Amino acid sequence: MSDEVVRLLQKAYQDEIETVMNYMTNSIVLDGVRAEEIKESLQQDIQEELGHAEQLGNRLKQLDEHPPGSAAFEANQLSLQPPEDSTDVLSVIEGVLDAEDDAIETYRALVAAAEEANDPVTEDLAVTLLADEEAHRTEFRGFKKEYSQD
Repeated sequence: MSDEVVRLLQKAYQDEIETVMNYMTNSIVLDGVRAEEIKESLQQDIQEELGHAEQLGNRLKQLDEHPPGSAAFEANQLSLQPPEDSTDVLSVIEGVLDAEDDAIETYRALVAAAEEANDPVTEDLAVTLLADEEAHRTEFRGFKKEYSQD
């Protein structure tokens, strides 16, 4: 069992939980007709990100470890905090892109660490979650293009 694999699984778990919190907050806070598509996308992604956290937590349990609880929580997604102006959809889009980039970086590191530790189950999980995060990033890059044209 690799300490690095466990560390990355725990980091990814915590990041997914933080993402759920921020996506939910932003899907509630955003206002305006133009915000509706973003809010709907965030609401759909909440369930997917929660599923990611559950899969990561279960993998930790299988490895005789455990996911971190709230006392270990450290917030990192500063750019994904709800905007002062509830119609500032672009800042939320940019925050989502930052969070997705961070998740992609973490999952790539987890793929490498799991491969090095000869842990194909964790490696497969990380590849699957990496693909999901890359799809989210692609969707929000499209949203950013639309908003940047205005």
